[in-house]
Amino acid sequence: MNRFEGPGSREARIRYLDGDFQVLTPGAFVRCAVTGEAIPLEELKYWSVARQEAYLNAETSLVRELEMNPELRRRG
Repeated sequence: MNRFEGPGSREARIRYLDGDFQVLTPGAFVRCAVTGEAIPLEELKYWSVARQEAYLNAETSLVRELEMNPELRRRG
């Protein structure tokens, strides 16, 4: 990174924890594991600790959960 590049234009590397996350490499955003869209860190609210991946919103998080655990669809 040269002196004119800031973390604002780079993707952050994150360690997802229960109820919080730790920035390992500074940046302004992370990518949604399902859509690939950039999520600004200040808007990051949904992630999986087990899979260590971020999600754009609750609906996207549910899509991934059902993808990874299809047996959840059969509950009722």
